[in-house]
Amino acid sequence: MKKHPFLIEKRKIPAGDHSVGILILRPLNRSAGPAPGVLWVHGGGYQSGSAKEVFATRALSLVTKFGAVLVAPDYRLSRKHPYPAGLQDCYAALLYLKEHAGELGARPDQIMVGGESAGGGMTAALCMLAHDRGKVRIAFQMPLYPMLDDRDTPSSRDNHALNWNTKRNHKAWKRYLREAYGTDIVSCYAAPARRTDYSGLPPCYTYVGEIEPFYCETLDYVRHLREAGIPAEADVYPGWFHAYDILFPAKKESRQAIETFEKHFQYACDHYFAPQEDRPGEPGNAVPGINLPE
Repeated sequence: MKKHPFLIEKRKIPAGDHSVGILILRPLNRSAGPAPGVLWVHGGGYQSGSAKEVFATRALSLVTKFGAVLVAPDYRLSRKHPYPAGLQDCYAALLYLKEHAGELGARPDQIMVGGESAGGGMTAALCMLAHDRGKVRIAFQMPLYPMLDDRDTPSSRDNHALNWNTKRNHKAWKRYLREAYGTDIVSCYAAPARRTDYSGLPPCYTYVGEIEPFYCETLDYVRHLREAGIPAEADVYPGWFHAYDILFPAKKESRQAIETFEKHFQYACDHYFAPQEDRPGEPGNAVPGINLPE
């Protein structure tokens, strides 16, 4: 049996009227005291994937190099459960991380959220939902090449790049949104690019490939955050198609991106804190009739 330099645990947690599985990774050496707690959301177009993907993504080094406590939810997928099922599960996992921070060895004032692709989109949605509900404060967000906009953008329209393209993007959004696809009733919690007020959201770092569909929506998201006074940065990598860094982690450009990402994470650990305090929720951008966890 392969040994890992960290603890791995699976749990089932309550999420409304059902339970959701979470994968927990913790460093073996916890003598340094509480560490940042990171909720990492897997990608897969909201329709595929699992929590086990953390072992092949940027999430793993946050545990092995920085000693972070990582929670990865196995949220319900849109093939059987369209929006808001997956978001409900991820939000339940976020609340669990907050409420069990002491037991897990995580700092309650440094709860962070990240993910790639659809996981990046879910990251942005969680930051918005958490802000609007007022039950948990997020210190930092890492939505890497996130899937944010159900509408075509200049980069997602007529895109034929490798790995993810216009055809696959349309199909995934239709499956996730169902009857709401192509209408004006889509909530920002489903497609975060629909947000109109970005104030109060956590600081952000991301990167994106120049030829992939999510290029424009990623940069638009960072721009909106900056306009709202939120520290936010994005790096752009020429010639990269979707998930290039995961598919080719050994290439020079991928190693550069990974190193830069880790520097931003270290900066966040040193500078970004969000002490927990329940506050009244604020009016968000939810669609009436869609109930999300309080």
